[in-house]
Amino acid sequence: MIFGYCRCSTNETKQDVNRQRRELQGMGVTPDKIFMEYESGTKVNRPELIKLLNTVQTGDTIVTTEISRITRSTKQLCDIIELVKQKHLKLIIKDSITINCTNSDSIDPMTTAFLQIAGVFSELERNMIVDRVRSGMSNARAKGVRLGRPALTVDKIPAKVVALFDRYRNNQLTKTEYAKLCDISRPTLDKYISIMTDK
Repeated sequence: MIFGYCRCSTNETKQDVNRQRRELQGMGVTPDKIFMEYESGTKVNRPELIKLLNTVQTGDTIVTTEISRITRSTKQLCDIIELVKQKHLKLIIKDSITINCTNSDSIDPMTTAFLQIAGVFSELERNMIVDRVRSGMSNARAKGVRLGRPALTVDKIPAKVVALFDRYRNNQLTKTEYAKLCDISRPTLDKYISIMTDK
């Protein structure tokens, strides 16, 4: 059987995993055999990857679009290579390399070296991205740029919350009633009350 694995680091609102899914299907993987998740490639305990590695049987094929999709950890890549050898699997990295251990439990030294080097570069790329992001954030803070969500001000508070504030302040509404009438949670109401009290 042919199984596919695709991954993005952040959720579907920020990254689209469908390109990977289309490419995997183009390589012969049926949609029901694609394992997909939104997790960091450096994270070892990824539920869908673990499920995939526990599902494959002798003679099966694992397909992924890039080494960085299956892992950004050199150590984990070496562990996956060992599993491919132990379970007599085939691992296909699209447009890159194929490891076929279905009839053997060994990989030639050049292929092993290529994979390990590719894994090192994948891990290095990820570390450089993290370093650039941290550097950019530090530079922005040094320039006085405020990072994160913009500060909440009174004019951004829902009109109904503002309209009922005096009734709450005059003890005509309990906080629970106030939150229910505004259809918001108590913690959100507490945040709004704090802002309106300090204005």
